[in-house]
Amino acid sequence: MYMGFSLGGHTLTHDSPPLFVAEIGTSHGGDMEKARELIHAAKESGADYAKFQYVIADEIIHPNTGMVDLPGGPTPLYEVFASLERPPHFYQELKEHCARHGIGFLCTPFGINSARALFGIGLDGMKIASPELNHLPLLKEVDSYGIPVILSTGVSRLADIEEAFDTLSKPPLLLHCITSYPAPEEEYNTALIHTLSKIFGCLTGISDHSLHPYLVPALAALYGAKLIEKHITLSHDTSGLDDPIALEPAQFGLMTARTLELWSMQKNPAIQILKSEFGAERIARVSGDGIKRLSESERDNYGRTNRSVHALTAIEKGQILTRDNTAVLRTEKVLTPGISPKYLDLILGAKAVKTIGAGEGIRFSDLISID
Repeated sequence: MYMGFSLGGHTLTHDSPPLFVAEIGTSHGGDMEKARELIHAAKESGADYAKFQYVIADEIIHPNTGMVDLPGGPTPLYEVFASLERPPHFYQELKEHCARHGIGFLCTPFGINSARALFGIGLDGMKIASPELNHLPLLKEVDSYGIPVILSTGVSRLADIEEAFDTLSKPPLLLHCITSYPAPEEEYNTALIHTLSKIFGCLTGISDHSLHPYLVPALAALYGAKLIEKHITLSHDTSGLDDPIALEPAQFGLMTARTLELWSMQKNPAIQILKSEFGAERIARVSGDGIKRLSESERDNYGRTNRSVHALTAIEKGQILTRDNTAVLRTEKVLTPGISPKYLDLILGAKAVKTIGAGEGIRFSDLISID
């Protein structure tokens, strides 16, 4: 039995049409005027929600992370994140501008401080990004607010989703996702949307990073996606982190219109239309087999894009681990991954048996417990 999911003024059910989220993220570059333009473009393009990211660099990665491969090329991501930090009143103004334009406001926190700031502002729901799926301390914090949670499931295994799902007291809406920029459309396995809904008894959706405006979203809707998220940008030529793979407003409008048009039909005739447009083989590849697995483009990032426990500062041999010298961070490519965030409370108070470099992951072999 499929449960409903209430988000702002919308109640989603198994039979309701999909809603559309325009992922603005940080495409505004910290410029309020540009953010307003993006909100207006999202509304005019058929989005039901405009979504942002509340960035605090120290909640996401360590300063020693180094260069990270992004759609625009190798990027000094910590420095870029630091430049995008804005105070709570910036997000308060975004929320108010969304309300004036009749579009819902969503935002992604990346840690406890950003989550608390957003909760203080008030919003229709919080979206947890795929790399934070295993950030169980963050999930517990957000769960305590009693607001709707949208949980993205990229770069994860089924057991990871189950652990996150069980951490929340109310069922989230699960977003199937391929955490790759751009994501190969043939890896999207859109049939998995129905599988996840059956396994977890909740509504599902998709966060799409592929390049075609509506192929993946339309197939996702036909497999039961109730929330469809795509990045939006004013122009592919602008400097936002995700702008190269985002949709420009006209493309986003095409996506919402075409997806709703096909969703309004019966599934089999709609798929036949897509086959006639894209070819049966392409539709079969994008549909997939409905089995949850790491996609090929995600495989090397598993355990690195996700969160693990890291040393904030160099921890000398014999030093005690505390909340002041540890953090739950993304690892990326340069640093060594640490243990799962679910073990954070277990290792606090333990003693390092060797020196752990600043930013490096903390492993059980680095520690000895204190009696």
